[in-house]
Formats: sequence, C-alpha cells, structure tokens
Amino acid sequence: MRVLLIGANGYIGRFVADRLLADPAVQLTALGRGDDADVRFDLSTGSPGALTRFLDAVHPGVVVNCAGATRGGARELARHNTVAVATVCEALRRSGCGARLVQIGCSSEYGPSQPGSSTAEDAVPRPGGPYGVSKLAATELVLGSGLDAVVLRVFSPAGPGTPAGSPLGRLAEAMRRAMQSGDGELRLGGLGVQRDFVDVRDVARAVHAASLSAAQGVINIGSGRAVRLRDAAATLARVAGYGGALHELDAPPGALRPAIGHPRAESVGHRVESLLHQRTESLGLHRPDSPGHRGDHRADAEHAAPVAHPYPDGCGGWQQADVRTARDRLGWRPRINLEESLADIWMEAACRI
Repeated sequence: MRVLLIGANGYIGRFVADRLLADPAVQLTALGRGDDADVRFDLSTGSPGALTRFLDAVHPGVVVNCAGATRGGARELARHNTVAVATVCEALRRSGCGARLVQIGCSSEYGPSQPGSSTAEDAVPRPGGPYGVSKLAATELVLGSGLDAVVLRVFSPAGPGTPAGSPLGRLAEAMRRAMQSGDGELRLGGLGVQRDFVDVRDVARAVHAASLSAAQGVINIGSGRAVRLRDAAATLARVAGYGGALHELDAPPGALRPAIGHPRAESVGHRVESLLHQRTESLGLHRPDSPGHRGDHRADAEHAAPVAHPYPDGCGGWQQADVRTARDRLGWRPRINLEESLADIWMEAACRI
C-alpha cells in the first residue's frame, strides 16, 4: 500500500510516520515544507494542479494529512488549516489515483461541552475560537468533497514530543525550573479545566487503522475520560519526584491544593526518577537532593511565573470524547494511560536540567 503522508515533521505526523514505517506492507512518501521531506511542497501556497501532478506520478492508495497550524492569527490559521485542506481535496478530485483521505481534525471543532457529558460525532459543532473554526471548515470541506475520506477528531494529545508551549508541556517546564532552582512551590493558573488526554502513539495507531479501513465521516479519537488539569499536575509531580506546594492562582476559596506528589512515591514516577538520576550522574550533572534544596543558582521569585489560562482552545471547562465509533468502526481502543504519557513528557523535560 502506497501512503502519502503530509505533515510528517509535526507533533502527530512524526508518530504517524513511525507507525506506518513499521508496517512492512506500507510504502511511505513524506510531503512537506521541510528539507527532510521526500518531496517539498507547501499546501498553504501550492496550487492544486501541482499537487495533482504529483499524485498522478506517485499514485498513492491513501493520503494522510497531519499538516496544519495550532497558533497564529485567524488569517494564518485559515491559510494553513482550511485553504491547505481545500488544496488537498481539489487535487484528489482532479487526480486519477483514487486515493483515500485520512484527515486529522481536532476536538476544538466541537467547542464547549456540558460538564459530565461525552461528546459524540453527531454533536453540533460550536467552536469557540479561530483555531476550532479553521479546523471545522477543513472538516466540512473533506466531508463535502465526495472523496473516500475520514476525519479523525483528536482530543488532547499527550506523550513524548509534547510541544513545550502546550499546557502539559508548560506544566513540565515549570516543574523542571522549580526543581532545578530548589523552589518549594509552584504558582499556576487554569488547573480547573478538564480535558480528554490521549497518547500521541495511540493517535498514530488510530491513523494506521483508519488508513486500512473503509470507515467514512467523523470519528473521535480520545481516551473517553476527562481529567482535571490539576490532577494531571499532581501525577506529573509524582512522576517527577517533586514534593513542593502547588498554588492555584484562580482557585475558588478553600480549593487550594498546597502539596502535590511525593518524592519517594512507588510508581512509574519513582522508576523514572531513578533512571534520570543515573543519567545525570553519568553525565556529571548536578540535581537537587530534595525539593527543598536551595542552591547557589536560585533564580528570583519571578522565575515561577504563573501558567495562566493554559487552555485557550475555546472549549470551556470540560471535554470528554465518546469513543464508541472508533471502537466499532476502526477496532481501536487507547492503550497508553496518562501516567505513562506524563512520564515521557517529564523524561524529556528533565533531560534539560
């Protein structure tokens, strides 16, 4: 099976590429803007005609589109998330390759959900920001294209490679800074939101399954369980061995959680901490012996700047996926739990200590 992967250098695209390359039946070609792509092509500026000629030459059976932008103004988001998908759809319509399209969508297309509810694919989308609007417009283009196509609406991806600017990435970086400087407290905001985290490697498995299936329409990809960011922070602290205090800047009265984690918790976190200790010792690096350590390199108090409102995704305080369609139509279920995803996020952050 010939697969054309667009956006192989992105967060999700890298893991999709690894998953597809592990399948001996797949012949993978990567198309993108970077120098390491097999073929360089910018969807946001390239013409459908040029892409059509390439499709006719390669003749893929499946096109997977992981390309897009998550940040920027409305015009930039529309160009990278909507216009680019219009180019893909038009090129596929013109081409004689007859390829199936697997498009990566996102949960921001749904917008806010009722607390306690699970969002199914038939929910009426009400995106709360320009990113969600641009992705929803792309989904509508795919669904209305007449192509053999499926859109995977990915909820909140986590795990290795998590961008440092993402909410979980910022949490890990703030904790790394606190541990490196010996700070006994973190001041954070926006920890009351609840999101459905799904490991990026499980997302890649879903893309692989969708490439092989005949499923069409929209399919949610998530864990099916909403987790409060405050609880994710507590798990991350346990994984990191951080026993300091967490101060929530926007918590209601009486809702402060002054202590999270324990440096000697017997869990995945304890094992990861041991591995990190061995790694830093072998490299001749120094790490604080305890969360309360006060080294000579302690930064000013301003270093623990608040992580305010870490979820500007327009989805309100709650999101949880109904993942029954993925189970029934793709035979897919998430396998990697959040603690393992957070352990991998922390491993990467800790290597910067």
